[in-house]
Amino acid sequence: MASRTLVGTCGYSYEDWRGVLYPQDLPKAEFLPFYAASFPFVELDFSWYGMPRSAVLKRMVAATPGGFQFAIKAHRSLSHDRGADWRERAREFALAIEPLAEAGRLTSVLIQLPYSFKRGEAERRHLGALCDALSAFPLAVEFRNDEWHREAVYAELDRRGACLVLVDRPELPRLPPETATVTGDLGYIRFHGRNAAAWWKGDAGTRYDYLYSDQELQGCLPLVKAVQKKAEVLVVAFNNHPGGGAIVNARSMALLLGS
Repeated sequence: MASRTLVGTCGYSYEDWRGVLYPQDLPKAEFLPFYAASFPFVELDFSWYGMPRSAVLKRMVAATPGGFQFAIKAHRSLSHDRGADWRERAREFALAIEPLAEAGRLTSVLIQLPYSFKRGEAERRHLGALCDALSAFPLAVEFRNDEWHREAVYAELDRRGACLVLVDRPELPRLPPETATVTGDLGYIRFHGRNAAAWWKGDAGTRYDYLYSDQELQGCLPLVKAVQKKAEVLVVAFNNHPGGGAIVNARSMALLLGS
């Protein structure tokens, strides 16, 4: 059974969370400590759009309680927009996130790979090299393509001590299957919502615009509890951020799990 189950959200700095989590007049600079008073964990996603800076992450550590935990998403130059200089970018990223690791606040670096990242030879080589480049940190890998979901991949992730990220998503062809597979010591489940109509055509706003019903969350409990039994620590992150859906559902899931 997981020694800790951390339920939180993907990101925290959304203006449309005013009135759902944040008071309307709360300065944005106070969002993180306010969030950390309600949740034990957050996944930092801004680091995918822009390379993080160590000074910023130090301030985030200082602004949150000692037990509060972070995951941080790998920069897009390492996963989506790979160039010839990706190794230098990986070194830059690793240096930037050291404050989280040194403070004992880093659950994992999230390597989220796009649907277009197929299981070809070049892709396998890149993922192995990327995991090597970031091996100083706990790693969590999310595949968006079902080609990667096979025992050989799970075994290799486990050999490296890396976490397979599990996803709740729309029922669409070629997306990752539902599985309670745990690799490494960490369990990581990301709830993306089930907005099938916008999954392929939408942007980050419309694709994740979804509110899970209480019945849907209840239906997810067997999977979540199965992962709890296998992982040392379980992270549950809601990515359905538009309109504060992630806040509503994270609160409900925490109550259901008693965490």
